[in-house]
Amino acid sequence: MTRAERRKAFWDRNRKSGGYLLRKRTKSVLFRIGRAILLFGLCFLIIQPLIQKLCVSFMTEMDLYDTTIVSVPRHFSTQAYTITWRLYKGIPTFVRSLCLSAGVALLQMLSCTLVGYGFARYKFPLKKLLFGCVILTLIVPPTTIITPLFLYFGDFDIFGIIGKITGSGKGLNLQGKALPYLMMCATCAGYKAGLYIYMMRQHFRNEPKELEEAAYVDGCGRLRTFFQILLPGARPMMVSCFLFAFVWQWTDQIYSRIFFPTNTWDLVSTKLFNIVNLFDGENKARFGMGYVTQTAYANQIQATGSLVALIPLLVIYVVAQKSFVESISQSGIKG
Repeated sequence: MTRAERRKAFWDRNRKSGGYLLRKRTKSVLFRIGRAILLFGLCFLIIQPLIQKLCVSFMTEMDLYDTTIVSVPRHFSTQAYTITWRLYKGIPTFVRSLCLSAGVALLQMLSCTLVGYGFARYKFPLKKLLFGCVILTLIVPPTTIITPLFLYFGDFDIFGIIGKITGSGKGLNLQGKALPYLMMCATCAGYKAGLYIYMMRQHFRNEPKELEEAAYVDGCGRLRTFFQILLPGARPMMVSCFLFAFVWQWTDQIYSRIFFPTNTWDLVSTKLFNIVNLFDGENKARFGMGYVTQTAYANQIQATGSLVALIPLLVIYVVAQKSFVESISQSGIKG
């Protein structure tokens, strides 16, 4: 059927339906146009700042103060990346941050999976109260516990046992060490751990109980049923928890400032937080204490530092994209 014949057939059917077909087609087209505009606007709000930072990062200092330049640099330069890489102290900082973030994310994924399964499948005293406390951790801002955590891990002790063993009456100073990170994540007290517990609980609640009952009939115990029957199906959601934990740890500036107050570790998060001060101090050491770093130049270094810190996250997302999207689609279907 040619295009003219299809058009004629459409108008014939529209006339027989009293104009209903045309109204339906018009509403469908308007809905698609509105949806496309909305999606374009959302994508633009997310991508436009990144594009602007990317354009600024390739400008020279002269271009930063040229009012005729909006986005596209007139003089292409990678000097900002060279400076940023030097301020980050290169590969060792990224390797150290990668190891810490991966370890923290792995511990949070494992511990929150076990706790989420317990909340989903078992009944125990004060279950609702404890789960309410889990939800409360999502509501309370982490900045409210900065001082207690700083004091607690600065003099870490368990019921005074450590102080009695050492004979000093004081606990251990864990500031400047990775142990507080690992201890908190292993006990489901890490950053955003309540969200991961909630995600895993919802996943296991949506799993049919018949799977466990069939496994019990076949002679499987509780641990074997969990590890061999339920855990394989939870892998996509576990990958999502791992990615969320990794990203938040990679860019975390709250717990990093608590546990590493003197920058004993060179991490991407701590360097990114202080990159403007590091750049300003480098300029003063080079040109004298009277030197003042221009605001636009400092903002360029800040933008470039953010882009450099973003690269590992993009690589990890590309590698784990399939599992991440699968977990979202499954949660949407089962929810």
